[in-house]
Amino acid sequence: MDVSLIEQIKTYAHDVSLNVPLSSLTTFKVGGRAACLIRPTEEELVHLVYIFSKVREPYAVIGNGSNVVFDDEGFDGVVLLIGKNMSGITVNDGFMEVSAGTLLSEAANRAKEEGLSGLEFASGIPGTMGGAIFMNAGAYGREMKDIVHSVRAVDRDGNVRIYDNNGLKLSYRSSRFSEDTDQTAPLTPKEVVLSVRLSLTPGKREDIEGLMKELMEKRRANQPLDHPSAGSAFKRPEGYFAGKLIEDAGLKGFSIGGAQVSEKHAGFIINKGKAKASDIKALRDIIIERVKENSGVELVPEIRFAGKPRLRPQ
Repeated sequence: MDVSLIEQIKTYAHDVSLNVPLSSLTTFKVGGRAACLIRPTEEELVHLVYIFSKVREPYAVIGNGSNVVFDDEGFDGVVLLIGKNMSGITVNDGFMEVSAGTLLSEAANRAKEEGLSGLEFASGIPGTMGGAIFMNAGAYGREMKDIVHSVRAVDRDGNVRIYDNNGLKLSYRSSRFSEDTDQTAPLTPKEVVLSVRLSLTPGKREDIEGLMKELMEKRRANQPLDHPSAGSAFKRPEGYFAGKLIEDAGLKGFSIGGAQVSEKHAGFIINKGKAKASDIKALRDIIIERVKENSGVELVPEIRFAGKPRLRPQ
């Protein structure tokens, strides 16, 4: 990165770090180093996205890093981590306003304390509210689409926009934000989520807590939570289950380097220890190939793989 740009960044943002290992920022625990990491406030984010777009500085946006794999060579650009400096919850008239960097577990617990139901399904998802909207996160038959009232987001010109549920284009593991990225920059949306308004329903606290515990027990029983991963590795093909297709292809327990198809749930790729991003990518490709050969179904990765950023135009 250009040294003068780094100095300029430091005049706009107060929480800036250089040469940061991306493995410390993702649940898969892999990846090289980020040239520059910023944990912005909302005000800083609005300004920075505008600046980076104008100077064509490559940037990636992440939350809790629970659905991301960065390249082993790192990211020679800016990583904007939407987290602690953009977290917060307020509740008014049954609506819950949640800043994008708030963990889903924190939001679910706050909803429980307020006696508001609807967010229980997300209590065990290890992501942020912004990330949940980005991919329309879901579990156990429910998804963010079911409870989102509206979303505030900033575009690359620094304009803050508000979208109602219909305007978010929420579908299975997709939204207007994820649709506006491409394979060369899968973590650089044209608009970044700032905050989310949820429409929840009154419920008994003990019932809400009971459902949260029940769903967490299901996760522990069926998912490999004792190893680093990025959750479900592939989207669910219509009419099938990815894990079953992978198991039927004889890949349960199959490994490359430190990356392995989980023996507990074949829909998960896990880091058995010292895995590299290249191991995970190679395993992903073999899974797609073998499943296609065995069943005719082509799996689509749910994990986003971020390689080298696009070159800065002259």
